[in-house]
Amino acid sequence: MAEGALRIGIDVGGTNTDAVVLDAADRVVAKAKRPTTPDVTAGLRAALDAVLAEVAAWDRITRVMLGTTHATNAILERRNLGRVAVLRLGAPATTSVPPLSDWPDDLRKAVSAGEAIVPGGHYVDGREISPLDLGAIRRFLDGVRADAVAVTGVFSPASADQERVVEELVGNEYGLSVSVSHEIGSLGLLERENATVLNAALYGVAAHVTDALVAALAERGLGARPYLAQNDGTLMTVAHAARLPVSTIGSGPANSLRGAAFLSGVRDAIVADVGGTSTDLGVLAGGFPRESAAAVEIGGVLTNFRMPDILAIALGGGTVIRAAGGTVGPDSVGYRIAEEALVFGGSTMTLTDAAVAGGRVPADAAGWRERLEAAAANMSETFGDTLQRALAVADATVIDAVDRMALGRADRPLVAVGGGAFLLPAEIPGVSRVVRPEHAEVANAVGAAIALASGRVDTILPAGESRSKAIERAKEEAAARAVAAGADPAGVEIVDLLEVPLSYLSEPAVRVHVKAAGPLSR
Repeated sequence: MAEGALRIGIDVGGTNTDAVVLDAADRVVAKAKRPTTPDVTAGLRAALDAVLAEVAAWDRITRVMLGTTHATNAILERRNLGRVAVLRLGAPATTSVPPLSDWPDDLRKAVSAGEAIVPGGHYVDGREISPLDLGAIRRFLDGVRADAVAVTGVFSPASADQERVVEELVGNEYGLSVSVSHEIGSLGLLERENATVLNAALYGVAAHVTDALVAALAERGLGARPYLAQNDGTLMTVAHAARLPVSTIGSGPANSLRGAAFLSGVRDAIVADVGGTSTDLGVLAGGFPRESAAAVEIGGVLTNFRMPDILAIALGGGTVIRAAGGTVGPDSVGYRIAEEALVFGGSTMTLTDAAVAGGRVPADAAGWRERLEAAAANMSETFGDTLQRALAVADATVIDAVDRMALGRADRPLVAVGGGAFLLPAEIPGVSRVVRPEHAEVANAVGAAIALASGRVDTILPAGESRSKAIERAKEEAAARAVAAGADPAGVEIVDLLEVPLSYLSEPAVRVHVKAAGPLSR
């Protein structure tokens, strides 16, 4: 990045939208936290305006990075999703399990414009199961009305030739957007197919987000280049996000982990991101999120994304405490915390109130204790005991979650970030210490601002004399995908290479996963 240049990181959370401005030396020069609005975009604009008000030279802002919950919300709420023609290249081998057979009924009705299994697909070694039947594909597409087409071939990560042929046919003859599975998921037919269909359903949502971001920058006269955060803590261009919007799912936790590593200087740690509604716990390994080995469920649908290994618990600053029985959550006042919590003059007991009563008060919490004491005067005699019990329940829940994420290791610190980080106790069993870095409340936005661009390849290669050349081709393809996502070609490096020999095949083969990453291009 040019000397003197600035960049903005924005992260849209369930309760707050955070924004930061970083200079060329990666110093935080401005930060803001604004309530997330029901339409999400208004909160984004408010946070953007808040940090811009602290920056005099807007012409020095060269990049804006956004981590957003738009895609996740659309799937969870079954809202604004496109209608998708679901096409599997896998007959006759896969007809016993139809596409979307494991989807919740309401989501399937909202998304599917029709499903078909046509001849095609490959074996694990790249040989064809059967040749494509282009006539059958045309007959299926002629009979559906869809906004996009999702194409999934059996073992397409091993050979994507058939998917590319279908993509070209659909684009040329039907003019529809096409989501192809070899660009999205890894091995595992049903999970990869699910991810491909979700990706196609999100094209309209992605267009809304990217248009809103571009418009917000234009309205403010900013010539900065926009980027969106991915679920592995890296970035992609707006054009790349328009093609692969499903990659933005899970960007919030990934941004939090990357921001925590940057702000604390700790590369191996447990991270607790405490928001207004929930606390997300993850693990840093070498400064990057530890990835989940299990299938990731999104809106009731199993996918095989490479996602951070996250444990979410229903504890946050807005978590509701009930006097009857002293129960804690799981419901939260969410972004209404500034109106409803007792420490803000409201009438709802929250976990923030319990923390303040227990002596855990943020440095910038002006008037919180006084307002809580005023509220206590109108409460029953057991009010103090209720808050004390609630805080003890919350601490026990956090300790249990840390134990589950630590996997028996007690030598790592815990980095506490997020607007509710003050809720956590000073000492937690199972970690060496609790680290509370400066600017922890906007770690998510910092994580978005410092992110690299990346590309991945997950494929199967035949073993033998050509293995080394095939792995080099996989590295080149991963690097090319990183460049397509916005990385500087001169700075791209291979940051992860995993080889797994596959057994029980007629010919030796190896599964190869390659990840390339690099700084953004100038």
